[in-house]
Amino acid sequence: MFNGKKPLVLAVLVALAAGAAYYFWPAADNAAGAQTGQRGGQRPAGGPRAGGPGAAMNPWTMPVPVRVVTAQSNDLKVQLKAIGTVTPLNTVLVQSRVSGPLAEVLFKEGQFAEKGQLLAKIDPAEYQVALDQAIGQKEQNLAQLKSAEQDLARFAKLKEQNTIAQQQYNQQQALVNQLKGALKSNQASIDAARLQLSYTQIHAPISGRLGLRQVDAGNLVQANSSTGLVSITQTSPIAVAFTVPETQLQMVLDAVRAGETLTVEAWDRAEQLMLAKGTLTTLDNQIDTSTGTLKLKAEFSNSAQELFPNQFVNVRLNVAERKGAVTIPQDAVQYGSEGTYVYMIEDNKAQVRNLVLGAVDNGLIEIRQGLQAGEQVVLEGLDRLRPGREVEVLVRDQQAVEPEKKAAQPAAQRPKA
Repeated sequence: MFNGKKPLVLAVLVALAAGAAYYFWPAADNAAGAQTGQRGGQRPAGGPRAGGPGAAMNPWTMPVPVRVVTAQSNDLKVQLKAIGTVTPLNTVLVQSRVSGPLAEVLFKEGQFAEKGQLLAKIDPAEYQVALDQAIGQKEQNLAQLKSAEQDLARFAKLKEQNTIAQQQYNQQQALVNQLKGALKSNQASIDAARLQLSYTQIHAPISGRLGLRQVDAGNLVQANSSTGLVSITQTSPIAVAFTVPETQLQMVLDAVRAGETLTVEAWDRAEQLMLAKGTLTTLDNQIDTSTGTLKLKAEFSNSAQELFPNQFVNVRLNVAERKGAVTIPQDAVQYGSEGTYVYMIEDNKAQVRNLVLGAVDNGLIEIRQGLQAGEQVVLEGLDRLRPGREVEVLVRDQQAVEPEKKAAQPAAQRPKA
């Protein structure tokens, strides 16, 4: 019977030997592993079973390197941001009021024109003839009037002598009055002809930048043509139209009703360069129900031609200003299920501080509650932080470092106050 069980006993002994080797081999090879390296099929020295240095270097238990920033007390602008469109205050299509050949074009495309400047001329020959004809008709009626008035004076004397009938005198009086009326009509015809003649010289109705020429000299121009001759766009001053959501409308209305002059800044597409600064002039009279926004318009002097009609700009409407507001960089603020918060450093450990936020201005955010000026909050390294986690401050902000540098300097090297 023992011979039949011999293979089973040998298998049990081999299993026990393998288990003992697995348990004792890593600890026995800790010193040798540093010189000979890992052997095939065995775990590296210092593994979890060995309790080696790998356990002490666990990244989830090491202090988290962070950078902090100090809360500052600043004057903060309360701004509403929007996308706006540069809109000219006036745009005019210059049209001819009379028909005729275009004799001269006296402007260059794209140039600035002053109000009243001569831009083009229509051939005036036809309208000069009409004026001369009206003047001639007046002269003819004037001669007839003088003859009729002389006859009326003679009839008046004859009437006194009772040599003519009263009816003949009355007829002559009516003829004189008729010719006087004709003279007034002749004068009106002269004025109309002279007005038509003046329309052959086309002047700029407003000051502004000229567009592209639509008709060349020599073409027959029709009165009030839809194409016109050229367009003029007023560029100084100029307006920017934009919208604000109705949720932010109350701040604007409060400032307007208080009689404040609200400034508006126009920035480029990248919001890196402020193009111009103007003032809010107009609020629309109703909210657009399809978008829930209200249209506003601001006016800019645009004396240096920074803004161009139909240009898209980023608008910042300055609604109010917070004096001495506590501010931190907006990137330091975290958002969670319980609201907004930041990480503070207390005894080299991260702690959570809940905040009440306010306005935002150029990357800085106002802290209304939860933070005082001079306190430090974590700005970088936030992704690995948890409440109570140990931290290592690498570099603090410049405001916190400068006092330490100054204190570390010898007295002779410190700058004088």
